[in-house]
Amino acid sequence: MAGSGTASPDTASPDMATGTVIALRGAVLDVAFPAGALPAIEDALEIEGEDGLKVMAEVQAHLDETSVRALALHATTGLGRGMTVRPIGGPVEVPVGDAVLGRLLDVTGRTGDKAPPLGPETPRRPIHRAPPPLNQQTGVADLFTTGIKVIDLLCPIAQGGKAAMFGGAGVGKTVLVMELIHAMVAGYQGLSVFAGVGERSREGHEMLNDMTESGVLGDTVLVYGQMNEPPGARWRVPLTALTIAEYFRDEQHRNVLLLMDNVFRFVQAGAEVSGLLGRLPSRVGYQPTLATEVAALQERIASVAGAAVTAIEAVYVPADDFTDPAVTAIASHVDSMVVLSRAMAAEGIYPAVDPIASTSVLLDPLIVGEEHARIATEVRRVIEHYRELQDVISLLGIEELGVEDRRLVGRARRLQRFLTQPFSVTEAFTGLPGRSVPIADTLAGCKSILDGDCDDWRESSFYMVGTLDEAHAKEDADRKAHPPEKAAMS
Repeated sequence: MAGSGTASPDTASPDMATGTVIALRGAVLDVAFPAGALPAIEDALEIEGEDGLKVMAEVQAHLDETSVRALALHATTGLGRGMTVRPIGGPVEVPVGDAVLGRLLDVTGRTGDKAPPLGPETPRRPIHRAPPPLNQQTGVADLFTTGIKVIDLLCPIAQGGKAAMFGGAGVGKTVLVMELIHAMVAGYQGLSVFAGVGERSREGHEMLNDMTESGVLGDTVLVYGQMNEPPGARWRVPLTALTIAEYFRDEQHRNVLLLMDNVFRFVQAGAEVSGLLGRLPSRVGYQPTLATEVAALQERIASVAGAAVTAIEAVYVPADDFTDPAVTAIASHVDSMVVLSRAMAAEGIYPAVDPIASTSVLLDPLIVGEEHARIATEVRRVIEHYRELQDVISLLGIEELGVEDRRLVGRARRLQRFLTQPFSVTEAFTGLPGRSVPIADTLAGCKSILDGDCDDWRESSFYMVGTLDEAHAKEDADRKAHPPEKAAMS
């Protein structure tokens, strides 16, 4: 039944035994069934209240021969003991296919926008599925060009791979994900599936409005389990989004960009669910099934012959602690780690991507080429050397450094500023038009700075520009407005 993919939650099998709610504790409810008629683990249940309220729940445990414990995926307000429970006959099934493009859905596939409801002919698929067999998965080495200099240079993303943006609160994860959506729509003309996991309702409204105004909503599916929803909705909403992406990959053989903001909230919701179900907590209070739950989600993100799902995930790092068990569990599954630094954000370096901590398995001469790998390694070396000297500079001043060290410090500071750029999604706030920079221009600019061609340029000329030509034009304009002689006199 679970794999049929045709039943709708509103068409439960009439010969299945109904149950009765016998206990209700917040988002957890116990349901009694006749002996021998218990629904399976992860099967869906539907509870209909006296006022027509329908609440979906998912079986999580068999308590004894006649009762189960289930987790509600919607708010349980208005439910009570004695209400009738109907098994669906399999896992929660959500609508998929062209009908959901341009729509906003919740965890069970209900529409949340003002458009007409989806028709009964819309195909449905269960949210619990096994990943593609290993012999059907294809390794990919094609670069997903983002147009963001620091990412394309130091932590390139694979088309069909998994990339994660790690950072604490307020360092720019959501802005970076939004810019990547913009880059994908502008450069790839593909489909996007966005999963809003435990994020603010305000952000969801802003994204819906932005996509509507920019005309890209027609190729996007928005799936939300917001911060104010029960833990079950936040826990299962990534699976709903992934099921929709898998349908486009498997049935229509189309490339899909899957964006998740924020995967940490998925882990957090799992910890809440674990506590509600009475399981003993593990390290730092997380659920004992943390690694299994993360793996079950991440392993389904895969490429098969002819089509790929490229995942870009935002990951909140609690208290900026990158050793947190949730962060390390997620990091073990990704190909590209984009680490956002609070210290760089405080200096005004945006995007605040840490060039040393960020890594990618694609930064290999056999994949990106000898020149790209050499320039990226040299950029990292120069910036790392600058960081080693920062304590000396703070205590004694840059004048106490040797000539070669001073030269490298100047180049490192110019590189850091050159790797900033204005984003299209922040244009309304900064007044600077967004820049998308080809990899060739990024490599050429970094090479010129490393070779010393720009040693006599002002550092401010490199800040918030696209290519090195823009920095050169900014330098010329600045020199005309403030000639060196006048600057020295002042």
